Amino acid sequence: GAAVAVAVMGSSGVAAAAGLYRYLRDFCGCHLSWSGAQLRLPDPLPRLRAEIRAAAPGRYRYYQNVCAQSYSFAWWDWARWEREIDWMALSGINLAPAFAGQEAVWQRVYRNLGLNQSEIDKYFTGPAFLAWNRMGNLRRWAGPLPPTWHLKQLYLQYRIVERMRSLGMTTVLPAFAGHVPQGILRVFPRVNATRLGRWSHFDCTYSCIYLLDPEDPMFQVIGTLFLKELTKEFGTDHVYSADTFNEMTPLSSDPAYLSRVSNAVFSSMTGADPKALWLMQGWLFQHQPDFWQPAQVRALLHGVPLGRMIVLDLFAESKPVYQWTESFYGQPFIWCMLHNFGGNHGLFGTVEAINHGPFAARRFPNSTMVGTGLVPEGIEQNDMVYELMNELGWRQEPLDLPSWVSRYAERRYGAPSAAAAGAWRLLLRSVYNCTGVCVNHNRSPLVRRPSLHMDTELWYNTSDVYEAWRLLLSAGAELGSSPTFLYDLVDVTRQAAQQLVSDYYLSIRQAFQSHALPELLTAGGVLVYDLLPELDSLLSSHSLFLLGRWLESARAMATSDREAEQYELNARNQVTLWGPSGNILDYANKQLGGLVLDYYAVRWSLFVSVLVESLNSGRPFHQDQFNQAVFQVERGFVYNKKRYPAVPAGDTMEISRKLFLKYYP
Repeated sequence: GAAVAVAVMGSSGVAAAAGLYRYLRDFCGCHLSWSGAQLRLPDPLPRLRAEIRAAAPGRYRYYQNVCAQSYSFAWWDWARWEREIDWMALSGINLAPAFAGQEAVWQRVYRNLGLNQSEIDKYFTGPAFLAWNRMGNLRRWAGPLPPTWHLKQLYLQYRIVERMRSLGMTTVLPAFAGHVPQGILRVFPRVNATRLGRWSHFDCTYSCIYLLDPEDPMFQVIGTLFLKELTKEFGTDHVYSADTFNEMTPLSSDPAYLSRVSNAVFSSMTGADPKALWLMQGWLFQHQPDFWQPAQVRALLHGVPLGRMIVLDLFAESKPVYQWTESFYGQPFIWCMLHNFGGNHGLFGTVEAINHGPFAARRFPNSTMVGTGLVPEGIEQNDMVYELMNELGWRQEPLDLPSWVSRYAERRYGAPSAAAAGAWRLLLRSVYNCTGVCVNHNRSPLVRRPSLHMDTELWYNTSDVYEAWRLLLSAGAELGSSPTFLYDLVDVTRQAAQQLVSDYYLSIRQAFQSHALPELLTAGGVLVYDLLPELDSLLSSHSLFLLGRWLESARAMATSDREAEQYELNARNQVTLWGPSGNILDYANKQLGGLVLDYYAVRWSLFVSVLVESLNSGRPFHQDQFNQAVFQVERGFVYNKKRYPAVPAGDTMEISRKLFLKYYP
């Protein structure tokens, strides 16, 4: 066909890219997401009758959560980073962190300050846990970092900042928040540092990090040295991120102290870069509201000149902070959708909250809102919600969601289908429409350690998901060649299977409590020997649902067998035990082919056999004894040395249909 020139102009590379995606999306019916692209262009390309102008209502569209650096990006190579940055540009993202390689720079600074390598090795965590080392939560666990890790991350960071800036994005660099290795106390014995308390369920072996008193002269020295070194290496766009109190209680609630802390953090930024802007996560205010009363919040925010800090209202779709802080007491803020914790799988969204929240925040009295943001702890899940949020960042008013989602289905699969659109409208009104305070941790019994007190509560009607599953399968003949359709078929079938696991769990519990051995054997048998293996083979049929993909990408970062082993253990531990002894057990649960069969199913098998044994012997079931036994199973998986395929096997549609014929209620 004849080429059609469509002039797309923008105030920056990002604006032009976002304009291009808007043309592809709204005029060519294309779609781009983490799970695939649908880029069948009409021939000839549609001409625009008139100029289409779009201006975003806020200055910034922000993307990335500090935790995603570990839950999702930990093992990325340059090819994967490049894809993400291109997706960011097309989505209109213009402000984002560039956090890779900072440990290499810190190591240089620590060595210059006089620390030795073993003191540094006792500080850094392994690659899969660096997010929490950077926030002062965790040290040493799953470490140390090999020298080659630093080299590879430096290389990535050069490419990341170059690519982001070439597209007109503002990069956010890390700054010094006050956390220091214990070795600093050996080199500077008179320094005033305090040991913070334990984080989460870790003891002081791996947490209790030292926090340098912001008023100690060394605070400015270390902070400025680090930032000078970092900006000399990577250049700067003058925006820096630092979180001193992420999930850690400050040493004093005295407002004067809190003002001094934020002032010291900011001074160490301006010492290296007089134009510095501080980007801060607002997570702490809603995470520990008892400590952060209005006086404390105001003190921390007012330790920095107005306009020189931008606060991320990190969980604004469920627990907005701007409303009870008079719009952050005058500091600019970004309305962020957090949406996902731990990179869990599970269909979820708060579409009404995000469709109205940003507009309400702009209308708030004396609002200081300067943009919208996407800050999931893990990505590559629930594409629809992110596409919606990205579109809302450019809009002046809410969307008509049912008609939006019908168009979404057509763009995503590259062909109109009444069945697919119907399935999406059902999903929109059920799983994607959590209202009230919604915290999306996947608590399904499928991905949790079995007990007799498991949570099976849901925020939606399960029949809507079963019906959406039926509709998607019925569209298989027309849409089966679309990669995004097959991804969604796996995802919706997986959600249905997750619901079924809860039903079988309730039958198992009921049978045990009423001493009905035959019923217990039946329900337990179906769950352990059929449903979970079938779910595993479904997941194994799609490359994006493979455990092997996660593990092999970890191994690919290594330059020796020993590193490959360390990285693989990092990757396995993060999605299961999260710590040496199940400290944050199953927080980062995933539903992956290989993991369902060799981890979740083995746990359930043990649970069922212990219950059967209890009924047979007449001895009561003891949860704590079971926990000790099941911990060996969990640990056994982390160290099983089995290689999992990184290539899918089996026919997705066939497996989904087989599950459907057997289990559709």
